[in-house]
Amino acid sequence: MAAPCPEDPSLERHFKGHRDAVTCVDFSLNTKQLASGSMDSCLMVWHMKPQSRAYRFAGHKDAVTCVNFSPSGHLLASGSRDKTVRIWIPNVKGESTVFRAHTATVRSIHFCSDGQSFVTASDDKTVKVWSTHRQKFLFSLSQHINWVRCARFSPDGRLIVSASDDKTVKLWDKTSRECVHSYCEHGGFVTFVDFHPSGTCIAAGSMDNTVKVWDVRTHRLLQHYQLHSAAVNALSFHPSGNYLLTASSDSTLKILDLMEGRLLYTLHGHQGPATTVAFSRTGEYFASGGSDEQVMVWKSNFDVVDYGEVLKVPRPPAPLATSSGNLPDVDFPVPPGRGRSQESVQSQPQEPISMPQTLTSTLEHIVGQLDVLTQTVSILEQRLTLTEDKLKQCLENQQLIMQRTTP
Repeated sequence: MAAPCPEDPSLERHFKGHRDAVTCVDFSLNTKQLASGSMDSCLMVWHMKPQSRAYRFAGHKDAVTCVNFSPSGHLLASGSRDKTVRIWIPNVKGESTVFRAHTATVRSIHFCSDGQSFVTASDDKTVKVWSTHRQKFLFSLSQHINWVRCARFSPDGRLIVSASDDKTVKLWDKTSRECVHSYCEHGGFVTFVDFHPSGTCIAAGSMDNTVKVWDVRTHRLLQHYQLHSAAVNALSFHPSGNYLLTASSDSTLKILDLMEGRLLYTLHGHQGPATTVAFSRTGEYFASGGSDEQVMVWKSNFDVVDYGEVLKVPRPPAPLATSSGNLPDVDFPVPPGRGRSQESVQSQPQEPISMPQTLTSTLEHIVGQLDVLTQTVSILEQRLTLTEDKLKQCLENQQLIMQRTTP
């Protein structure tokens, strides 16, 4: 059978259910679920399987600003303008634990790769790290002097990167809790930052319309892209590390080839600002959300190398010059069969080397059940605390009544 040819990305599905701008999207580990948050204060969990009903989770009292699945996919964390974080079990019941995480809007939430902790960022100018079990506060990072829009763990969990309205990106050592470096090259508020899958570099998007890529070891600026005509709101690395996806207030999504330092595609799907983007864990799909209240799911198509092979060694982007020339512009929907060959895309699929499927499935199931069990215990503990508080209140009231009735 002939190897498949790379094609343009195609719009697979679009989900309608939010009643206000979509602020965040994230895929579960197995790509069976897609979560989205909105200014309408709700979370939606969409099923990639056709004709499946979505779950609507209501609990936050104000706009949902961020959402992230745990590495196992069995927990879902969300942050809100109501200053709280909720940890949900993403099933039909939609049970959650809630806690006040910050003194202002929670802008960002991200699980560590081991699932044991998560990091939050807030308009209160702090970055906080919490344990997943019981949502216990661990420590705070507080050198930013303006709102912190985004915070992410490195793939190995040793570093944290944060982006702020103070126009800086800060790199932190998780163990020492020290700021390792501040990147000050952006000319506007830094809206989003993330680690390359190799962990060797970071990319940040800004309200100055640019995307910058730095090496976290030498702190050198590797790449600078000035391709959007408005603020860059979000970005996502392809798991192979070869591509970067961006979303902008100019209503477009752009796919950058990091190996060649050039733009591959400009995608027009949203009416108004594109607010959020995320690749699936395999890179086969990506999702986008916008102020048009829509969630869109796209099939990547441009990277036809086998996933198992690609993920072995994600390569860091090459140090290249700035990029802003005349580049391919794709309008959607794409007519079937239309494809543009890209030299940088490999087209020979290779056999992945992996554990037996049954063993992988069993281990995933065990990890998932442990996550759910931990969360259920956490929910029960929270309910028990509430019951104890009520009981204490009742006893105090009873004592007051007794005192009043005693002559």
